[in-house]
Amino acid sequence: MTVDFGRNIAGSYSAFKHLLTHQTKFERPIEGENERISMSENLPVVYIARHGNTAWTHSGQHTGLTDLPLTPDGERNAMRLGERLKGMTFAKVFTSPLQRASRTCELAGFGAGAETDPDLVEWDYGNYEGLTSAQILQKCPNWDLFRDGAPEGESPAEIGQRADRVVERIRHVAGDVLVFSSGHFIRVFTARWLGLGPGAGGRYFLLSPASLSALSYEHNLSRPVIRLWNDDHHVGTVARQNESDDELQLAQRRNIARNARFRNEHKNRSATKFR
Repeated sequence: MTVDFGRNIAGSYSAFKHLLTHQTKFERPIEGENERISMSENLPVVYIARHGNTAWTHSGQHTGLTDLPLTPDGERNAMRLGERLKGMTFAKVFTSPLQRASRTCELAGFGAGAETDPDLVEWDYGNYEGLTSAQILQKCPNWDLFRDGAPEGESPAEIGQRADRVVERIRHVAGDVLVFSSGHFIRVFTARWLGLGPGAGGRYFLLSPASLSALSYEHNLSRPVIRLWNDDHHVGTVARQNESDDELQLAQRRNIARNARFRNEHKNRSATKFR
């Protein structure tokens, strides 16, 4: 498939919004109901999982090719993602070689059959690797990743070319596909799936760690669409259920201290009032 990076498909927000009106609600197929599902739902689906948290996810630092491990909560969320995907089967599973993605894939239960694809690595941030957006904007106030790319790293066109190769490979797979990768790459990949420019389209697709999204088609293979975006309900559930004892004890100590301060302030006010 020939791709023209000069196409100004996402030249306006209204055009982009029109694309999203074709999004349909994703539901897992129910056994025995294949004859009743629509033509669109018979078309292949690409499920995309963003990796779980790392230390730099929490600190807001740009994590491109730095190969960080998952944090404990990142591992828990990856396992919860596996619960979300339980019972689903895929013709192919692809993962980035970076351990935050491959470990998420493994903990979700798909490590054994996954193929590593180097094109799925995160955006190469070059000189901005390890910096927060605030630190970058102090140096370059008008910087925009999806417009400017990263010095000594990748431009939007370069990461777009990687995304195009992944799109082409996936479109040659007969059946549903599951992909594990990183946030900015997934956003560019989604833009290219829809035929949008890598920068102009990718900027709109916000993603949470360990979230699940799905791309497919409407009616036929010439109409790519988003079916599900940034589903992280499973992450919220596990985060609440797995708060550590230390965190709970810290919260309790803070409440006790707060109540003690309130009582002391109340006493002081009362003493001043009746002097």
